[in-house]
Amino acid sequence: MENKKTMEKITLDNKTIFVTGAAGFIGSNLVKRLFKDVKGATIIGIDNMNDYYDVALKEYRLNELNTTVSEDITWKFVKDDIADKQTIDGIFEEYKPQVVVNLAAQAGVRYSITNPDAYIMSNMIGFYNILEACRHNPVEHLVYASSSSVYGGNKKVPFSTDDRVDNPVSLYAATKKSNELFAHCYSKLYDIPTTGLRFFTVYGPAGRPDMAYFGFTNKLLKGETIQIFNYGNCRRDFTYVDDIVEGVYRVMQGAPERKKGEDGLPIPPYAVYNIGGGQPENLLDFVNILQEELVRAGVLHADFDFEAHKQLVPMQPGDVPTTYADATALERDFGFTPKITLREGLRKFAEWYKNYYRRNV
Repeated sequence: MENKKTMEKITLDNKTIFVTGAAGFIGSNLVKRLFKDVKGATIIGIDNMNDYYDVALKEYRLNELNTTVSEDITWKFVKDDIADKQTIDGIFEEYKPQVVVNLAAQAGVRYSITNPDAYIMSNMIGFYNILEACRHNPVEHLVYASSSSVYGGNKKVPFSTDDRVDNPVSLYAATKKSNELFAHCYSKLYDIPTTGLRFFTVYGPAGRPDMAYFGFTNKLLKGETIQIFNYGNCRRDFTYVDDIVEGVYRVMQGAPERKKGEDGLPIPPYAVYNIGGGQPENLLDFVNILQEELVRAGVLHADFDFEAHKQLVPMQPGDVPTTYADATALERDFGFTPKITLREGLRKFAEWYKNYYRRNV
């Protein structure tokens, strides 16, 4: 394993922090964490609140933020789109953020097959606007969301950030790989410290309804059949949202060191890390645990016939059979490895779901 990377330590207290996708699943949880642990900061959040999934869920997250902001934090939310260059430039001009976390993106592999425009606007144009704004302002660190999808059909497991990732199998994955390339270019040309984080199948309370665990729950509650792809032979490295947020929070405070190369030009202050549980779970085991926790939480009846409501089907276009994170670099540089077990995480989701939808079943 290579040596620990040299970092520039960043103090978040009393800083101006810009979080994109702030009403999103990961974004809202990160902002909540910043409210809790950062002192005297100004936090600006942006989200376009689009209807890719139920807007009420985004409003719920946003309301939670508005009611939990601590007294010494200045919180400002902007409802707008990062693909609007004028909006982004205006935010940077007014607030001069020192730390930027770009979590806004059009997510989902399957949706990228039917609606590619959304991915180009948010993931390409939007990210370019963020980079350009960082270029013209004194930003100490840009942290941005990449994805385990960049590994495509990689046969070597676990997936390492040292692996070549030149063969994406979805447009979503291609846009995320492009983000990494864009970031490297801007780090090299303009000495902007950037860190990309490849998230592995993030789940938890108030998550995205298009994710399998949430969609399965909705369908089972309605008595519908759930489809388990690749005949259940998929393995996913599920990562609970609190573990993701812990990783992001630590990474924000350690920017790749700025230094010059032999040519006098910046050695790109650029890094990419995996954040994943490192324990890939078989999809069939996953849905069994989910069903058990839904019964335990009272979302499903104790005598629910789970076997009658599942169907094994072939692989979907754009999906990959296995995701498996090698997160040793994150542990080496930041002393952190995801810890929350799948059962513990799904239990928290099931309890939240019961409370949020107030089902009497």
